[in-house]
Amino acid sequence: MIKRTLKQVQEMAAGLNDITSFQSMGIQGVTIDSRTVTEGCLFIPLKGGQVDGHQYVKQALADGAAASFWQKDVPNPPTDLPLIFVENTEKALQELARSYRTQLNIKVVGITGSNGKTTTKDMTAALLATTYKVHKTSGNFNNHLGLPLTVLSMEEDTEAAVLEMGMSSRGEIEFLSKMAKPEVAIITNIGESHLLDLGSREEIANAKLEIVEGLAKEGVLIYHGDEPLLRNRIKKDFLDLNVLSFGRTEQNDLFPQLITQGADSTSFTIACDGTEAEYEIPVLGHHNVLNALAAILAAKKLGVGDSSIRKGLSAIQLTNMRMELVEGAKGQKIINDAYNASPTSVKAAIELIEGLSGFENKILVLGDMLELGPQEKDFHLKIGELISSERIDKIFTYGPLAEFIAQGASKAFSSERVQAFHDKQKLIAELKSTTQANDIILVKASRGMKLEEVVQALQK
Repeated sequence: MIKRTLKQVQEMAAGLNDITSFQSMGIQGVTIDSRTVTEGCLFIPLKGGQVDGHQYVKQALADGAAASFWQKDVPNPPTDLPLIFVENTEKALQELARSYRTQLNIKVVGITGSNGKTTTKDMTAALLATTYKVHKTSGNFNNHLGLPLTVLSMEEDTEAAVLEMGMSSRGEIEFLSKMAKPEVAIITNIGESHLLDLGSREEIANAKLEIVEGLAKEGVLIYHGDEPLLRNRIKKDFLDLNVLSFGRTEQNDLFPQLITQGADSTSFTIACDGTEAEYEIPVLGHHNVLNALAAILAAKKLGVGDSSIRKGLSAIQLTNMRMELVEGAKGQKIINDAYNASPTSVKAAIELIEGLSGFENKILVLGDMLELGPQEKDFHLKIGELISSERIDKIFTYGPLAEFIAQGASKAFSSERVQAFHDKQKLIAELKSTTQANDIILVKASRGMKLEEVVQALQK
């Protein structure tokens, strides 16, 4: 974590007031939440729509914070506490992180994309950790507040950082990339998330490509080469950019020649440096092979050898609720992928379940996909239509939009094999009474649907 004197902090964050009386004091770490104050940290109060963090400054310092920022337009600042006045506390947090990043001698991998960001982050960090001391984005700390907090939480001796970059509108990825200054940038894919905000997949692709704005001069962009919106734009507008592509097809720099799905792992073969090599990841899904390919390209670019890559792949630990395989109370196998959902990621998850064998029943529990804009009903309907009645045994949906999935599936499935629910407890009760040992159950929906509650209930 950042360790600086208050004089250094003031200079890094463009502080406004005279702090001579306490400038030699030191801080260790930063927090914007008064409930997570640690001894000696810097508290940064933010003005929100509902709560103004300035009202917690006194308590934060009483609980052990060494000092606090104070936004100059906020009235009645305490006169007896070590405060650094700034124009805007949020911008000061970001400026402090930007300055700290320039002081660190680290290799940075920046990752964005519509789906698979967090999984690719976890995979890339696992590969780099075989060779470097690595810091990675925690959870979903990937926005204009989360990324600076992630940067400020790095130790001075960090050698490599893997930073996830999320967005909801244009300009956000550019902002984050210029703060992170990556040597390697990864775009996992272009899906349908944020259609509500950006209007089209073309605009989503443009927004994701903003990641090159902060890319080091000799840096490399690694991108999903099967996506025409990326490939065509890069060939047209980024001719001087160092690029590597991954995907399912031979037009890419790295692609799988063979993928074998196991019970709890996935093996794949790739041709690299003139030879064929087989790799294994302790994760299910063909789409996760593509995430692994992006991570492999990044690791190789940063000098990680093949033996270390194999070691790293075997040690991957994904963030919770991303293709997380757990067991139900009856012995059911449950894939908890309830953190997020879009048409692209739902299709990939369904493809995974359809390709599995050796189970009594293959069951889909699908909830609403949110933030899809005016075509949201059509997206759900088409998901239902593509589900194979020969490879999937039962479908349960939850939510008003997911009911259109059930409607689409009913064209190929008999009525007793498809059920739509609006009451989560009734859904849970039905799953508990009808599923059994040796069933495989996929649970997937957008975060707002909280379908992890279904997974937790089936485990009790």
